[in-house]
Amino acid sequence: MAEAVSLPTGFGELEVLAVGVVLLVEAPTSLSALAGLSLNSLTIFSFCTSPELRTPSHLLVLSLALADSGVSLNALTAATASLLRRWPYGSGGCQAHGFQGFAAALASICGSAAVAWGRYHHYCTRSRLAWRMAASLVLFVWLSSAFWAALPLLGWGHYDYEPLGTCCSLGYARGSRNFTSFLFLMAFFNFLLPLFITFTSYRLMEQKLGRTSPPQVNTTLPARTLLLGWGPYALLHLCAALTGTALIPPRLQVVPALIAKMVPTVNAVNYALGSGIWQRLSLQ
Repeated sequence: MAEAVSLPTGFGELEVLAVGVVLLVEAPTSLSALAGLSLNSLTIFSFCTSPELRTPSHLLVLSLALADSGVSLNALTAATASLLRRWPYGSGGCQAHGFQGFAAALASICGSAAVAWGRYHHYCTRSRLAWRMAASLVLFVWLSSAFWAALPLLGWGHYDYEPLGTCCSLGYARGSRNFTSFLFLMAFFNFLLPLFITFTSYRLMEQKLGRTSPPQVNTTLPARTLLLGWGPYALLHLCAALTGTALIPPRLQVVPALIAKMVPTVNAVNYALGSGIWQRLSLQ
């Protein structure tokens, strides 16, 4: 039986409930309150039911939709715990929740970079993206994400409760050398490098195509989504590693996670519309 826990330090009962409501609104699930999961599920359904959409480029978008659905499901679990005002799944559930959420988040970030590179290849080279290349990119994204997410379970880094005590993610409160070394390497390979690839790919597309034949995709939103959606989360962990968490108010520590939960919805709208996925579905 799950034990009832006291409210986390620095939070009132209404604040914990408010976070749960916000997560339900931002993070996807069902009907209007679960926009992210619904929109990404529509993308997955469109790919599976429309033969015209089964192309190597759309495979990259499908992989991103699956990753964003994972982020949304993770947020739904956190929302449920916030509404209960406690974490009901025990320490083992915390580790599983942290691993699943971290793996999905990394797959979303790296998946965005893969889509950006795939679009660059499509618009700026004369050769089409091959199925083998697309499948290799998807496999690499998921294996790499699972590898980095598994390291905290093996002792390099760790998963812990977030300040509210109603969800689990990469722990940053200890500020040890173990955590700091893991954080900097992970951030470089799974945030800065994908951000660079995303920004550079779309930038090169703009320069090569110019104004004569602009690409039929948004070339600025993906990089901004990565930077503004996941950047605050990365900055929080960086500050915690360098200065500790004593100088960061608990309420402020919650904000980056809430911002990051908006990424799946933004990605679903941007990539599905840019790829014509929903338009294809409407024509069936």
